[in-house]
Amino acid sequence: MNAYDFDKTIYENDSTVDFYRYCIRHNKKVLLALPKTGLYGLAYLTGFCDKTTFKQAFFGFLKYLDNPSSTVDAFWRCHTHKIKACYLKRKRPDDVIISASPEFLLRPVCGETVLIGSRVDARTGKFSGKNCYGQEKVLRLLERFPGCTPEEFYSDSLSDTPLAQISQRSYIVLGEKLIPWAEFRKGKA
Repeated sequence: MNAYDFDKTIYENDSTVDFYRYCIRHNKKVLLALPKTGLYGLAYLTGFCDKTTFKQAFFGFLKYLDNPSSTVDAFWRCHTHKIKACYLKRKRPDDVIISASPEFLLRPVCGETVLIGSRVDARTGKFSGKNCYGQEKVLRLLERFPGCTPEEFYSDSLSDTPLAQISQRSYIVLGEKLIPWAEFRKGKA
């Protein structure tokens, strides 16, 4: 099995940010959530709340969508072209995609591929569990596949080091370029 982060690894950008922008363009009501998002963003940046709490406040904009499921489907009809060619060439049936992005957002584009993401209610923005980030990705992967060791792991971020450490080989993805994890870390030191 190979494991992949999603945003900026398989997908060119951050899918959550792109989805939020898409929602603003198509439904100005989502801007009503902006004051709360700003307040929690400041609280997160100053250490008064954790990332999951901030992201739950951010996803509060979902309650302003009439039909979140159809909005997600419409979003992917316009954004599937941002799936990177380097992933499509390596894609295997036993891949696992593990992301901090919400499962409801990624499920339509991931299809039958195993997906482990943040568990967020698409209607309310409420999390059930922690943001799937850093060490939480390892815990969630091992919960789903006890004792597994991914053959290869791909990510754009050193925040995924815990998952890279349990994988046989790991790579940083910069655009379409792959850099062995250890080599990339050396260059950052």
